[in-house]
Amino acid sequence: MSSHVIITGAGLCGTLLALQLAHRGHKVTLLEKRGDLRKEEMSAGRSINLALSDRGLAALDLVGLRQKALDISIPMLGRLVHIKGGGTTMLLPYSGRAGEHIQSISRPGLNALLLDAADEHPSIDILFNHGVQYADVKGARVIGTKGSTSETFDLTGDILIGTDGAGSEVRNGFMQIGSTIRFNYSLQWLDHGYKELEIPAGAEGTWQIEKNALHIWPRQSFMVIALPNLDGSFTVTLFLAYDGTPGFNHLNTDQEILKFFKDEFPDLVALMPDLIADFKHHPTGALGTVKCGPWHTDRALLMGDAAHAVVPFYGQGMNCSMEDVLKLDQCLDEVSENWPKAFEIYNAGRKKDADAIADLAVENYYEMRDHVDNPDFIAKRAIEMKLEKKYPDYASKYNLVTFCEQHPYSYAKEKGNRQDKWLLAYCNQTDTSNLSEEELERIYKALKEV
Repeated sequence: MSSHVIITGAGLCGTLLALQLAHRGHKVTLLEKRGDLRKEEMSAGRSINLALSDRGLAALDLVGLRQKALDISIPMLGRLVHIKGGGTTMLLPYSGRAGEHIQSISRPGLNALLLDAADEHPSIDILFNHGVQYADVKGARVIGTKGSTSETFDLTGDILIGTDGAGSEVRNGFMQIGSTIRFNYSLQWLDHGYKELEIPAGAEGTWQIEKNALHIWPRQSFMVIALPNLDGSFTVTLFLAYDGTPGFNHLNTDQEILKFFKDEFPDLVALMPDLIADFKHHPTGALGTVKCGPWHTDRALLMGDAAHAVVPFYGQGMNCSMEDVLKLDQCLDEVSENWPKAFEIYNAGRKKDADAIADLAVENYYEMRDHVDNPDFIAKRAIEMKLEKKYPDYASKYNLVTFCEQHPYSYAKEKGNRQDKWLLAYCNQTDTSNLSEEELERIYKALKEV
């Protein structure tokens, strides 16, 4: 039976959800507090590209948009580490198996692709500049204002789904009835923030550094990463503590900014002619993890960042939010469109996986920042590549998270962490420079048992 579903937030999760629910025969009203990003200039310094991997691609298969997304993305085959003092290490592949890599994709580009498809569906009504200010999560009702005017709207549907991001107004509706459903909420901030900069394209739109890689400049307590864009530029992100030396709160003058980059990232200074202007103009963003629950009433549900915002260090925030749509779709199939039952099953199965990827994302920050240039870590990754190439059923933790969408995040965390612990101990005690085939098989068998 067809339902009227109100979705708040026309980002990646919300728009993909609108498309899939419309394909299932439901009428969808999609509300977005901002204007249409296809018609408005995006503010600078706000996460303009993302890492798309298998979980996100599987979700895009629901609505037939996988290939169109790949057409506007750039393959990143591995991490290219830039060590202090100049030079780079060799490319550290993301997988030992051919064809397993991640894609750098523009957030607004992918969002526009989804919005274009939603515009074409007769069962979807997209209302931009509609900011929700109150959500009745028991009655599937939202009240808000249109743009910056005093004009209000008041909408009621059969179902309300909040995909309105980490600052979700629909989640506030859950908090207002918190005691009746025993709603828990936590927001854990990192002591590090981020600032986005840019390496511009070279002559005739060429890439000034290796195109098909995610670049990392690890510096123990902070780091820089860079992802390629289609126009030849790179989105560069500095992750740094607010306090301490160095820290964002102590980088204020042109001289302080330039000295910091010349001391820590001299190769980047030559590639970024607008470094100081970008640094001062672009905002410093905060990094936090949202955990909450339960995510549902009989008529309302939280999804995406509204339910489980994560820090970006596993490249899974977008992929997890889009996989939410796939998992809800499976739950609706299982119970023949019984919304309350589908929400209950979805919450029971998805919550532990969302918590797992949130924890993994924080863990991976310390790995990227502190360990990617560590000899034991490099040796571990080399063994993992050999194992993935030789044994089709072996997958490292990174592989389980990124390329094994058949395994939930919770399994990837538990199995992957056990494998990491065993392998790092092995690399710390063993010369791994010339492993025999027999020794590699012994390692494989040991890891199967951990």
